[in-house]
Amino acid sequence: MIQSATTFHAADALCARVAKVGSATCVGLDPVIDRLPSVLAPANANDNAHCARAIEAFSMGVLSAVATDAAAVKIQAACYERFGAEGYAAMCRVLEAARASGLAVVLDFKRGDIGISAEHYAASARATGSHWATINAYLGSDGIAPFLAEGHGAFALVRTSNPSGDALQTLALADGRTVAEAVADMVSALGAPSVGAGGFSLLGAVVGATKRAEIASLRARMPHTIFLVPGYGAQGGTADDVRACFTAPQRGALITASRSVIYPKAAAGVAWEQAIRDAARAFADEIRAIAHRA
Repeated sequence: MIQSATTFHAADALCARVAKVGSATCVGLDPVIDRLPSVLAPANANDNAHCARAIEAFSMGVLSAVATDAAAVKIQAACYERFGAEGYAAMCRVLEAARASGLAVVLDFKRGDIGISAEHYAASARATGSHWATINAYLGSDGIAPFLAEGHGAFALVRTSNPSGDALQTLALADGRTVAEAVADMVSALGAPSVGAGGFSLLGAVVGATKRAEIASLRARMPHTIFLVPGYGAQGGTADDVRACFTAPQRGALITASRSVIYPKAAAGVAWEQAIRDAARAFADEIRAIAHRA
C-alpha cells in the first residue's frame, strides 16, 4: 500500500509500487461515453447525472481489472469535469477507490497558475487523494512549488507527445538549448531538494514516447526525475521509443497507455472487464521486457 501521510514521499512510494507489481506501467483512465461497453450506456446521454454514473461504473471496473498488474492509474479530470458537479463527485470517488486499491494515483489536470491560486490548485489535488498531479511548467517555480508540499508529487510538462507541441518546444534559445531543454533544466533544479531515499525527486517530467530522438538528451539533463511517458500504444510510441526513459531496469519512468488498455479489442463472448484485464497484463509484460534491457 501507499505510505501514510506522515511519511509520504510520492517518488519513493511510486518506486515501491513499481517494485511490488514488477512493471512501470500507468493506465490512463479517460472514460468517454461513446466508447463505454453497451451494458453501461447511460439511459440519457444528455443528462449529466446519468453520464456521471455511467463513467463511474466503467472507471470502477477498470480499476478492479488493472490493479494487479499496473503500478499506477492516471485519471483524466476533463472526462469527469465535463459532466459538472455530478462528474466531479464521481471523479473523487474514483480517485478514492484507486488509492484504496494500492495503485499510485496521478490526477491529470495540467493546472498552471501562481501565488494563492497555485496553492489552491495544489490543495485541491491533495484533497482528492491523488499522489501526483500533472502541471504546466510555463509559469516557472511559482506555479510548481505549491504542488510539492506534504510529499505530494507533480509531473511538469516538458516534452509532450502531441505533434503541434513541436512548434514551441523545439524552438532554439539564444544559449543553444531548446525550450524543452530549458524547461528540463528548470525541473531538474527545482526538484533537487526533494530527492528521496529512492533517488528521485517529487518533481517529475512529462516526456512523450513519440519524441524518441530527444529522450536520451532529456534523461541526461534530469537524472533524478521520474518521467511520465504518454504516447505509448494508440499514439504510436513503441518499446524502442521508451527504452531510454529508464535509468535502470524498471526505474525512473512510468509508461502510460490509455486507449489501448481501456478500450481493447475483445473476442466474442469475453466480458469487457476481462478484456481490459488481459490488455493491462499484456501492456505490463511488454514494459517488463523492455525495462529489463534498459
